[in-house]
Amino acid sequence: MSFKIIHQDKHTNARVGKLTTAHGQIDTPCFMPVATQGSVKTLSHQELLDMDIQIILANAYHLFLRPGIEIIKKAGGLHSFMNWQRPILTDSGGYQIFSMYLTASKAGFNKDRSVLTQVTDRGVHFQSHIDGTKHFFTPEDIIDIQKNLGSDIIMPLDECVQYPCTKDYAEIAMKRTVDWARRSKEHMAYSISHIENSNKLYARNDKPLLFGIIQGATYEDLRKECCERLLEIGF
Repeated sequence: MSFKIIHQDKHTNARVGKLTTAHGQIDTPCFMPVATQGSVKTLSHQELLDMDIQIILANAYHLFLRPGIEIIKKAGGLHSFMNWQRPILTDSGGYQIFSMYLTASKAGFNKDRSVLTQVTDRGVHFQSHIDGTKHFFTPEDIIDIQKNLGSDIIMPLDECVQYPCTKDYAEIAMKRTVDWARRSKEHMAYSISHIENSNKLYARNDKPLLFGIIQGATYEDLRKECCERLLEIGF
């Protein structure tokens, strides 16, 4: 991976750059259409190319539940499954999981408890919104899922909180997000060292990129602390 700043404004620090991934370059800032379940709604593959879309976003949570990671992997990865040979960023699904409950209590239950989502330091217990089946994701699981999709840019599992959120809980979620980011980065390094033998979705010199996520709700000091901790980890 390489990221090059092409120009930076002297007065506002606004900048344009170029990010290089395994499936091509991306001019930043960019418009990234959402293909949550493997397709951009109402738009064809050719229409996206005609608009010169450089990268699209898919969601690991939704793809895990349907059609399933093994089906996509057997199809040759998400790029082949979608017939899209430009960069793909996959979201961890953290937002989708955490939006299932309406409160930010430590128990992690929604008000009517019809869908159970329990957040622990180890990972997340949740039920499928499709058929109610129960699942458990660790930060390491999320890395493996996205790696098996063949994602160019991988997002780690993070804990999203509702708005408004108390500062106490925002801090707990921020610290948990940092810890999960550390675990994700460590697992990613291990996975990449074995990638040539275990995953044929990446060429020998092509490696997925892991981006950090800043949490801290609307509290500037918490977001600043989260950013600093991510930098210490090596993001």
